[in-house]
Amino acid sequence: MNISLGTPPFPIVAIADTGSDLIWTQCKPCTNCYKQNAAVFSPNSSSTYKTVPCQSSACDSLQSEVGSYCSSNDGVCQYEASYGDQSHTKGDIAVETLTLGSTAGPRRHVAFPKMVIGCGHDNAGTFSPKGSGIVGLGGGSVSLVTQLGPHIGGKFSYCLVPSSAAAEATSTLSFGQSAVVSGNGVATTPLIPDPSQPTFYVVQLEAVSVGSKKIPFHGSTVGETSSGNIIVDSGTTLTLVPTDFFTQLSSAVESQVTGSNKTTDPQGYLSLCYVSGPKLKVPSITAHFKGADVALTVENVFIKVSDTVACLAFYGNDDVSIYGNVAQQNFRVGYDLQKHTLSFKPTDCTQKFF
Repeated sequence: MNISLGTPPFPIVAIADTGSDLIWTQCKPCTNCYKQNAAVFSPNSSSTYKTVPCQSSACDSLQSEVGSYCSSNDGVCQYEASYGDQSHTKGDIAVETLTLGSTAGPRRHVAFPKMVIGCGHDNAGTFSPKGSGIVGLGGGSVSLVTQLGPHIGGKFSYCLVPSSAAAEATSTLSFGQSAVVSGNGVATTPLIPDPSQPTFYVVQLEAVSVGSKKIPFHGSTVGETSSGNIIVDSGTTLTLVPTDFFTQLSSAVESQVTGSNKTTDPQGYLSLCYVSGPKLKVPSITAHFKGADVALTVENVFIKVSDTVACLAFYGNDDVSIYGNVAQQNFRVGYDLQKHTLSFKPTDCTQKFF
């Protein structure tokens, strides 16, 4: 997503991630930064950048959220965060003005002062050179959603364009009243709060249907929730499910796919793959969340890993279950943190809503 930091506003392109909280960007001086195409943010060039002191309640309160600590000689509160793919970022905690674009017009922008951010000096992992950091959209106290607070009424939504869309097609991210997902075809399920892990958006997946075969989902509950068993995450590509469920799902899909020959993933990562093309026919697949049946398309279920190969976009994993972003393509996915609901509406995300 596009944001700007500082005064004057410095443009940043960052990953929008509902599975984490911290807003951070690579910062000068870079002791160990990954290669990025755009210029790196320089705190010295901003009149509104201010580091958070070590000996402060703000630094103490961030310890559980972003691993804040104090070890530098300059008295600056520091952070260290890592992600599920072993990527990491380390740097200084600061407050800064964050600016977002507005639907009022291309030249209308809204500035939010004194937002808590991370200024990353040591960042590495699977980051693309197209991006400069991460915008955390989770439920924790330092996420963009929480810090915007009363400005958005606890509401945000996104619509992810499919991977097959034209290069100029862009996904949309909405906050406040414009983020409400309503109308025909909306399926809504409860968000289940987890006090032990406030970052994550947890729902209850009851089953997945492949054609007429309904496979019950018995994933482990997440954190301290009573019934939540899967995390909805815009920052994870595949949908991760327990290995025994994946075996049943994969077998059911394989038994009903027609029109194409099986093949192998060139990267050797995904297990059920076919020669892609118009002859590939995939059975109807529906995710049955509590109170919400979400019918998936072929683009939600299979991912193209090369020009000629498409693989099932699910993966067996017994650590945690995650509903990934391939499954969310071409849906408006709306979060209402006041009503504790998550809504899905089938949508052509290449079309603009404003």
